[in-house]
Amino acid sequence: MSSLVLSRLSVRYGKRTVVHEFSATVKPGDWLCLIGPNGAGKSSILRAITGLASHSGDVSVDGSPLKLRSPRRRAELVAYVPQSPSLPAEMSAFDYVLLGRNPYISYFGTETAHDRSMVANVLGRLDMLDFADRSLGSLSGGEQQRLVIARALAQEAPILLLDEPTSSLDIGHQQQALELVDRLRHEHGLTVISAMHDLTLAGLYADRLALLHEGHMVMSGTAAQVLRAETLAEFYGVSVSVHHEPDGTVVVVPRRTNS
Repeated sequence: MSSLVLSRLSVRYGKRTVVHEFSATVKPGDWLCLIGPNGAGKSSILRAITGLASHSGDVSVDGSPLKLRSPRRRAELVAYVPQSPSLPAEMSAFDYVLLGRNPYISYFGTETAHDRSMVANVLGRLDMLDFADRSLGSLSGGEQQRLVIARALAQEAPILLLDEPTSSLDIGHQQQALELVDRLRHEHGLTVISAMHDLTLAGLYADRLALLHEGHMVMSGTAAQVLRAETLAEFYGVSVSVHHEPDGTVVVVPRRTNS
């Protein structure tokens, strides 16, 4: 179990600042979801945490700067599901998910029975065992996306970063993948940060939402606090109805506007 602290995190691409001093603390077992329109800075925050985007400010895990850890140790601590992963077409699904075990395999070693069992377990929990011997190039976009999630879960890192993890999944597999992540965070204290466009799903699974606009965090809180029709109209420029279900679920429904 690990706690992640982001302190005044800023990201620049050339002369353009895309994230302005973002700060957040995500404790073990917590799920923070970044929401906001395209270009708000959600993906850049996740990439900065992984070290894929240069940044100012601090990213700390359990009180120690993540940048001071070795690449192998960082991979043991943080697993990342990118928005547009690059998958080798000829590799089998099983071998691809097995790459998630690389942080635990020595430079001159090979995978153990435990590593292969872990991969089989994750594939089974995502109903992907039948795809184990298939090449990645023969799979649909949704099937590939489930394997990317499986690889991250096989990594067994205490911190999981998800960038639009269900964008190419049908509604059933969306629920299946997010339920598995939710179960793991409750059972094992997984620390989760995701970026999602589906506001209903974001509010359904995350404890806390951080609404970003033009790189600034403009609001943070529970789904009931953040997902308000007037707030979404202001920052997304949309017309929506927001329904509060008896179980606390917040449902965001787009509304047509008059021409």
